[in-house]
Amino acid sequence: MPQQSSENFFTELLKFILVAAAIIVPIRLFVAQPFIVSGASMEPTFTNAQYLIVDELSYHLRDPERFEVVIFRYPRNPSEYFIKRVIGLPGETVALESGEVSVTNTSGQTVELPEPYVVNEGNGTNATYRLRSGEYFVMGDNRPQSSDSRTWGALPRENIVGRAFLRLLPLTSTSILPGSYNPQ
Repeated sequence: MPQQSSENFFTELLKFILVAAAIIVPIRLFVAQPFIVSGASMEPTFTNAQYLIVDELSYHLRDPERFEVVIFRYPRNPSEYFIKRVIGLPGETVALESGEVSVTNTSGQTVELPEPYVVNEGNGTNATYRLRSGEYFVMGDNRPQSSDSRTWGALPRENIVGRAFLRLLPLTSTSILPGSYNPQ
């Protein structure tokens, strides 16, 4: 009798593992994935070694919006992942002048962006960037320490993996939609 009980245990354990894998694997592949922040480009919003969960589903249903924090494949090396904030949307013109950022939208209206999340200011030289369809302009919150669209150009839409959905570690900074900012 103990042998049959042992066989039932292993059969049930195998069933449990298969059901768990059938649930977890699709979620991990298509809905969410872990991401560890590396570097200082998003300080103070995100610091080195923070553990995030990336929402990969939302951008299949809608486009990224201004001020959202996105995780994407670096255009110059798609095996690397970066985290930055969306500043300019497709069809817009982004102007950097004297440390200020302004955006001219597709209807011709120019707006200076409020950026309370930026602590270390310094946008580099004055410059203007025109975005084509399917292109985004992204910048780190720690401007002097960020390699972003100012350096390597517009971010293609197809490189965007998802948005920062959940900050899990360290536990003292756990939050949903970390880095969210809505100026309205």
